[in-house]
Parts: sequence; C-alpha cells; structure tokens
Amino acid sequence: MSNTWQDEVLADVKAGARINDRHIVDRIRQAVLMQRLPPGTRLPEVTLGEIFGVSRSVVRKALTRLASDHVITQQPNQVARVSAPSVEETREIFAARRLIEGEVVALLAGHLDREQCRILASYVEAEQQAHQRGDEGQRIEHSLAIHHYLADHSPNRTLGVMLSDLILRTSIVIALYKRAGMASCYLENDHAELLSLLERGEGEAARRRVQAHLTALEELLDLRPQDTRIDLAAIFGEAG
Repeated sequence: MSNTWQDEVLADVKAGARINDRHIVDRIRQAVLMQRLPPGTRLPEVTLGEIFGVSRSVVRKALTRLASDHVITQQPNQVARVSAPSVEETREIFAARRLIEGEVVALLAGHLDREQCRILASYVEAEQQAHQRGDEGQRIEHSLAIHHYLADHSPNRTLGVMLSDLILRTSIVIALYKRAGMASCYLENDHAELLSLLERGEGEAARRRVQAHLTALEELLDLRPQDTRIDLAAIFGEAG
C-alpha cells in the first residue's frame, strides 16, 4: 500500500514545500478520484486544518476552489461534503459530455499534425503500461491527459473549455460511483482506436467511438447509496 497522506505531507515539508490551499486541493481531488473519499463525505474545516497543519482560512480557500470544480458542495452554515450527484444529474453530465466531446473529436479528425499525434500516442501507451502494472493513480493521470489534450486543441475554443469542465465532472462521477475493481476510465483499446480514427481523419467514426466509450463507462457505474462514515485522519494522516 502507498504511503499515508501524512507521510506525503511530511515529505513535502522536508523538501521545503509550503502546504497551501493548492496543495490541499490536489490532495482532496486525488483522494476523490482514487475512491478514498466517497460521495457525501463530510469535510470539516477544523479537522482538515489539524490534518494538514494549516489555518481554517487556508482550508476555506481550498474548499472554495474545490466547490468551483464541482468536487465538493458547500451550503451556508453547513459542513462541506464531497459531491454526491443524483442519478439524474449523473445522466445529464454524461449526455452533455457525449455531445461536446463527440463534436470536438469530429472537428479534430484529420487536423492533428504528426507531433500532436505522437504526443497522444505516448499518453495512450503510458496509460496501457500503467494499467498493466496495476498503477491506477498513474493510469488515471494518463487517461485524463488524453482527454484534456483533445479539449486543449479543439478547433472550437468554446467547446474545448466546456469539455475541460465536463472531463473533470465525469471523472469525479466515475470515481465516486464506479463498481469495485473497475478501472475508472479504462476500456481496453478504446483510446488507441480513437487515436487511429483521428489520424485517418474519420470524424464521424471518431464521434461514435468516443460516445460509445462514454456510454460504456456510464453503464458500469453503481449508483446505489454509498457509506459516508469516513475517518478523514485515517485517509490523510493525523496531524503531528
């Protein structure tokens, strides 16, 4: 098992890193993506402050950023919680991403140069290698890199920005509700096949491929109620 969050934080401190709101944002987002914080988990400011060794104001700033990214939800005078999208909202998020990403890949097909294709191919290969060695954290990072690269290079910048937001939201939903043992965004050969279609300029086939990929992921989700009785200190490591 990997080091605790406390070990990682202490390592950062020893290396001279400053524990700030960005650090906390990254830690919580990663914990959500790796299914260590299920939907509805309470995130009290005082508890997080003690765990990370920072003031409540720093924690509050981090939670505000996480809320803007739809990772958590905040209500006035209530403790922040990890987002718990409803079944209806989950379906809407996937429907929106199918439309937007389908259009983006259709527009990109045949318009990626050799270097761009090489970069995408390196992400696809890295994802496959991470999956083979069982490194889910790295596999997720490479998978997200593929989709974000497509968003960043969308010929229609407005669609690209929309896709970037939807990638994060669907990634969170998948991480929150994927069935046990399921790789969060890994359906064998899907990304390799998509890249091949993009290189050949087959726009409509690329649209169908990415839409089928997202539909398959949606169908693998487990939308039953989750257990939210979580010991934050056990996940992030106790302070001190």
